[in-house]
Amino acid sequence: MPDLIAIGYDDTTTALQAMDEVGRLSQDLVIQPDAVAAIVRSDDGKFRTITNQHEVGAGATWGMFWGLLFGILFFMPILGMAAGAAFGALGGKLAKDSISKDFQDQIREHMQPGSSALFMIVEQMTTDKAVDGLSKYGGTVIKTSLSDEAEAEIQAHLHGEG
Repeated sequence: MPDLIAIGYDDTTTALQAMDEVGRLSQDLVIQPDAVAAIVRSDDGKFRTITNQHEVGAGATWGMFWGLLFGILFFMPILGMAAGAAFGALGGKLAKDSISKDFQDQIREHMQPGSSALFMIVEQMTTDKAVDGLSKYGGTVIKTSLSDEAEAEIQAHLHGEG
């Protein structure tokens, strides 16, 4: 089962740099992400979303996922996905069943104007090499579906304590 990892940054550029690093790490098979997205909140409070796009079918599916997730988190449709009847029920179910209130609150609290976050859906990764590659960007693990111990280890490495 894939893991959702969200790492927050206190500026508007680091999530994009970390996203580029995830691309390099995936070429080396260190991280095998299903999807990666960065969300940037400018100083004036506007959101911008950048995703890695796969082939058309998978890209459209992940685009809808990111649109639903970010729409739920920030109360707005992102990536141009209309919250029509077809996705209204899915969005409601996703918000109610899959995305905990705690997760939503942590993301909203972090995403203040002038910040950014990296989101990854990761199927497999070589954790020590992935952490080594991403540690130069710092950041704070906002939320992950990894075990508490694995999350704490990643957090320590991101802050140079590992």
